[in-house]
This record gives sequence, C-alpha cells and structure tokens, in this order.
Amino acid sequence: MMTPMRYILLVLGVIISIHYILSFTHEEYGKATSISNIAEQWTGPKSNPPYKTPLPDEYYKPDSPMDLQDRKANASFVMLVRNSDLSGIMSSMKQIEDRFNRKFQYPYVFLNDEPFTQNFKDHIQALTNTTVEFGVIPSDHWHQPSWVDEDRASKSRDDMVRNNVIYGGAYRNMCRFNSGFFYRHELLQKYRYYWRVEPDIKLFCDVDYDPFLVMQDQNKVYGFTISLYEYQATIPTLWNVVKSFINANPDFVAPGNAMEFLSDDGGESYNLCHFWSNFEIADLDFWRGEAYSKFFEYLDEQGGFYYERWGDAPVHSIGAALFAKKEQIHFFNDIGYRHEPFQHCPQGDVHAKGKCWCDPGQNFDYEWYSCLNRYDKIFS
Repeated sequence: MMTPMRYILLVLGVIISIHYILSFTHEEYGKATSISNIAEQWTGPKSNPPYKTPLPDEYYKPDSPMDLQDRKANASFVMLVRNSDLSGIMSSMKQIEDRFNRKFQYPYVFLNDEPFTQNFKDHIQALTNTTVEFGVIPSDHWHQPSWVDEDRASKSRDDMVRNNVIYGGAYRNMCRFNSGFFYRHELLQKYRYYWRVEPDIKLFCDVDYDPFLVMQDQNKVYGFTISLYEYQATIPTLWNVVKSFINANPDFVAPGNAMEFLSDDGGESYNLCHFWSNFEIADLDFWRGEAYSKFFEYLDEQGGFYYERWGDAPVHSIGAALFAKKEQIHFFNDIGYRHEPFQHCPQGDVHAKGKCWCDPGQNFDYEWYSCLNRYDKIFS
C-alpha cells in the first residue's frame, strides 16, 4: 500500500513529464512556462544595454550634396602597403578622404607583393565611395634579379648594419620597385597622374582645389612637400653613375633644368638634396618617357640598389631635376604634411585658408637639414 508521500511524488512526476512533453511539442507553451519568462514577471524583460539600440534617423544630419568639379584629371592615389599595414594606411586614407577626396572622388590603387586579404579589402573599401583596386606586384618587379651578386650584396648589407647606416639592411626591393617599376603595373596603365600615400602620415589642411588639375594644366611633372639631404653612406657611387649616363646621353638633359638644386658646382658633385618621395604627386608619363626609362635601366644595370642602397627618393629627384624644366617641379606649399620625423606646416594666410591644425612653429622648411632654400634659389 502506497503512503501519501509516494502518491504525491508520483503525481509530481506525472505533471513534470507532461510539462516537458508539452514544452517540446507546443512552442508557445514552452515559451510561456520557461524559467526566463517566469523570472521576467518579477524582474521585467531582459534588454540590451542602451547603447546597442541604434539612434533614430531623426538625430542624423546627412552630408550636404557636394558639387563635384566639372572636369577631372586622369589620376589615382597609389599606396604600396602590406596586409600588416592596415591600421596605418586606414589612418592615412581617412585623412585623404576627409581633407580632399570626399569632394573630388579620385580612385585608389593598392599594391602589395602578396595578395591582399579580404579583411584588408573590406576595411579599405568601407572608407570611400570611389573606386578601389587591389593589385599584386609581379615577382620580377619586386625580387632581387638573378644577375645581382648575392655575396657582394649581402656583404654590403652587413657592412651598413655594422656601421649603423639607417635602414642599412632593408628596403632594397622596395626602393628598386618604386624607382623603376610601380608605374609599369597593369592597374596604373590607364592613369596619367598619381598621388603617393604612405601609412601613418598626417594631412594637416583642407585641400579645396584639385592638385591633379594643377599638374595637368600647368604642365608640371613632379610635386613635393618636403626636401632634405640623403645619407651619403647609402649612395656613395650614385652620382658617378649619373654623370656617366649624362655624358653618354647629353640630349636627355632638359634645357632650363634644376641641376642647381642637386649640385653646387655645376654637376661635378652631388650635394645630396632630394625630394622626399613618401609624398609625391607626379606625372606617370614622365617616368614612362624615354629619358627616365633609359636612366633607370642604366642605374639598374650597375646593381646599386643592392650593392649600396639607392633610394627611390634621390633617383626620382635626380631624374626630375635633370630631365624636366625647373618650372615643372612644384612645391605644394599649401598641403600640410607629416611623415615621421619631419613635417611641412603652411605658414601665415596659407595656414588659415587651409584650416590647418599643425603648429606653424613645427615646420621643417628652413631647418638646417632641409633643402627647400636650394629649391627657392634656382628661381632667383
């Protein structure tokens, strides 16, 4: 005979069994009798933190429609970066967009020696409404050519590192690529002008005009913001090679050129001045032209990109200064720019007009290591 307690336990077991059966077979019953639903009767329904609820559209003011200029140059931004540079190049690109490109809508070309990840592409494309293309650099444009004596090149790198030459052990492939190959990339063939952008730069001022049209309309071939002296230890034989090329090809040297920017003695020696090529707005057809093409090929044959550390900055600067007229080289005084550790900060009315946020007192233009005074003198 069952005791009252056993009856109670039996009834409870039957009730619980029926509850679970109904919970699985009747969704609404399961929701109504769930522990969380019962708890809500006492504590109220669960909700996300307030900040996870999107603000209503009424709080937002959309961008005013922008009047895009009625004409544009055939131009693009060019960025040579790795996947690991994502944070730094996003910072640079966001400034380009905010200060200039949201008004002018020029496309971007990203180049890398390996494929860009989808994560990289997604983050970049989210920053702009204009076209973005991603390209891989051909192997023979990036890697050390087979005819370079690796034992000699390796010894040179080791010597530079031992002697504390800045970047003595690095950047050979990049310098050679930027000197003679980037403008050959298939993604750039359709463009005439480019603006080179590096990771982690600062763009201090609003650029309310189109620098590409300035280049086009005024027949400029090279534009810069900072100029300085190169490290002699990285280019000990470069100028001798340059002189050898000039002697063999005097017709390539433009009348009214900027030799005085490069040399204080009529070309006998190099004063090491160059335009800092991490910022440059330039004419791709100038690099593709016969004079510069043969110049680069001659330099490349000497192996100096690997036996020494010839940088693209002095190579570009020497090419522009010798094969173009001096008036075709343009100082973008109103583009405030910083690439560590130097910056150009516009002065006076130019600073105010551009709504610049750099400190005018922090300006490299006429510091002892700057070459801007030599650029000025070629026009005096």
